[in-house]
Amino acid sequence: MNRLRVTPGPIVTLIALWLATRALMLWLTAHSGPRLLGGGAVTREVWRLYHHWYGVLAHGSFPVHDTLWQYPPGAGAVLLAPGLLPGLTYFQAFVLLTLAADAVTVAALLRAGSRPGRSLLGAALWTGGLPLLLHLPLARYDVQVTALAVLSLLALARSPRAGGALAALGALVKVWPALVLLGTPRGRPTRGAWLSAAWTGAGCLAVLAVFFTHPLSFLREQGGRGVQIESLGGTALNLARHFGWSGRSRYQYGAVELVGPYVRAVAVASLTLTVLSFGLLVLWRVRARHFGEATPFDAALSAVLLFTVTSRVISPQYMIWLIGLAAVCLTSRHTVQRPVAVLVLAASALSTVAFPMYYREVIDGTWAGCLLMLARNGLLTAAAVLSFVRLWRSARPAAGGTGPTTRPRPGSDRLPDRALSAS
Repeated sequence: MNRLRVTPGPIVTLIALWLATRALMLWLTAHSGPRLLGGGAVTREVWRLYHHWYGVLAHGSFPVHDTLWQYPPGAGAVLLAPGLLPGLTYFQAFVLLTLAADAVTVAALLRAGSRPGRSLLGAALWTGGLPLLLHLPLARYDVQVTALAVLSLLALARSPRAGGALAALGALVKVWPALVLLGTPRGRPTRGAWLSAAWTGAGCLAVLAVFFTHPLSFLREQGGRGVQIESLGGTALNLARHFGWSGRSRYQYGAVELVGPYVRAVAVASLTLTVLSFGLLVLWRVRARHFGEATPFDAALSAVLLFTVTSRVISPQYMIWLIGLAAVCLTSRHTVQRPVAVLVLAASALSTVAFPMYYREVIDGTWAGCLLMLARNGLLTAAAVLSFVRLWRSARPAAGGTGPTTRPRPGSDRLPDRALSAS
């Protein structure tokens, strides 16, 4: 294995690239008025919706009977955080904190990638991949959530308990980071990570319940969501418009959804696919015999991809999650997800073309809008299938193997020979 340490040159280059791209993203945030940048719709969610929720939360209650509030109680802490920065407007403070979370993420990826035997490709993917979404990442709190997931995965090898605690914090903010614990090696690492996640989640939820009323109000509104136009089911229904389907798009539950005949059936089909995906992941977990250095990373990306493509909602900011998890995979030279990372980047670029650039075409269901979403969702579906297939194959023992592969000692950069051959 190559154990040469990374020279400072690439790290300095990546830091310079991060500064340049984030300056551009900030400029786009401040000049988001043109139609191709969304006409201000991207940033409006912060200064109007998030700021409104901040006012409700500041009075000690989670939003009740608000169809737009569909987030776990930990999201409240993120939305209250801008109030801790004096002298700034809510919007300015939110963007600054989001940029800080971005900086923490790239710093963690640089640190992980600069260790002997690791790779800086992960830091490069995050640095160059996030700007593909233009200024959207700075106007959503998904960067903060992704930072917690990234830190959790990178901490698992050295401290499963710390990794579990960070995953729980992320899950309290937006649920999906709980999936990053899927690939923890069997035995003590899994018990430590999962127990730590359970205790941390329960403890933080109890604290939130003490200081805020209605912490579980989001469950009522989450259950009422329909089929968003950017989901796989929404793409199919939008295409059906051109062949006589009588449905239409309507803004509800914080997204543009489709209403009309067969929408309920499509929603049920999406939920069924999500359940089947969960079953596949459980089957993989039960039958996996090889847990190498990159297995937790690869499993996390595969799980989130499967749940994303089968969701009734595929918002543009979901791509932030996938870029972050793909970046963690690429910090390891033993990942099997490199082709998947390329597909994620391509899908991210197409997501930007769809929103905010040509979102009207998507809403109206024009041929251009339909084909654009078909291409984006096709890439995501291909990425999900490829990711799971490669994860499944990598978890099988090498020819002649008789049992589970030994997990490398914490802090060791050297994998057993069987682990190297299986990767």
